Amino acid sequence: MAAVPPVCDFGWKAPEFSLPATNGETYALADVMGENGVVIAFICNHCPYVLAVLDRILRDARDLEAHGIGFAAICSNDATSHPADSFPKMKEMAEERGFPFPYLHDEDQSVARAYDAACTPDFFGLNAKGELQYRGRLDESRRDAGPPDLRRDLYEAMVMVAGTGEGPRDQVASMGCSIKWKAA
Repeated sequence: MAAVPPVCDFGWKAPEFSLPATNGETYALADVMGENGVVIAFICNHCPYVLAVLDRILRDARDLEAHGIGFAAICSNDATSHPADSFPKMKEMAEERGFPFPYLHDEDQSVARAYDAACTPDFFGLNAKGELQYRGRLDESRRDAGPPDLRRDLYEAMVMVAGTGEGPRDQVASMGCSIKWKAA
């Protein structure tokens, strides 16, 4: 079922984390922070919304690096109910697709809860102080990738954050599959 996250809560301080990555390392928020900010993207392996735009996510992560913006992706889905989102499958996807950023595993879902992540993909664009400045869509794509010339909402917002420390006031929420929470 499709889910839509809330609008950007400007200035919200991102919680710290320490998560294992598919490359065998462990990363904290400070480790992925760029000189001018970072994007924390909640994604997963199985979601058709993520899969439709994965190439664009990889492109934007690479392009944002030149602007001093770090990037990390986190998978928080319950792998028991969704085996495609297991840590071994995450490793396969990261290697096969050449992820240019750490792909982190939030097995206990504590980071997704701390961030109040709602869906995959759910993008949190933080400035250099770790303050939320963007919580919107990648572009106009939904379950299917739109045409290649779509406005790059996430990229343009984060270039603005890199230059000014603040994100655009007009943002369109992302949309995707709901986070697959573990049974209580």
